[in-house]
Amino acid sequence: MRFAVRVKPGAKRAAVGGRWEGALGEALIVAVQAPAVGGKANEAVRGALAKALAVRPRDVVVVQGERSKDKLIEVPDAPPGARERLRSLFC
Repeated sequence: MRFAVRVKPGAKRAAVGGRWEGALGEALIVAVQAPAVGGKANEAVRGALAKALAVRPRDVVVVQGERSKDKLIEVPDAPPGARERLRSLFC
């Protein structure tokens, strides 16, 4: 399962949800408290998405956009129900 995200690093609190029309098309908004320094925000994004989709953080892969706010994420072997959870987060 692949989808685009728009990252908001340095947020007051972590949150997953909402829609953004960005460089990669329709994207899920992911706010993280970690700063965009040294890969900290990427790790926080992986953790937040893993929790929201009920998968392990190591199962969330940043395919494109390591150094960008717009990222392409892949969750190979997504468990049943992960697509429905993802769709509900776009609201």
